[in-house]
Amino acid sequence: MATEVLAPMTGKIVRINVQPGASVVEDLEILVIEAMKMETPIYAPCDGVIDKIVKKEGDDVEEDDLIAIMA
Repeated sequence: MATEVLAPMTGKIVRINVQPGASVVEDLEILVIEAMKMETPIYAPCDGVIDKIVKKEGDDVEEDDLIAIMA
């Protein structure tokens, strides 16, 4: 079953640390969102494989936007 990774807040994606196909473990930092000059790391919610990164670096996101899908 696929696991969706959602943006926890409004901001801009400033760094993506993984690519599709990468195996990740729970709590691995997969990307970073910046809001009001503060960077917030986004961690893998579970062990799995990154199936798709929906957004790219520089994209603005709103709270609860889909940013990645894990398989």
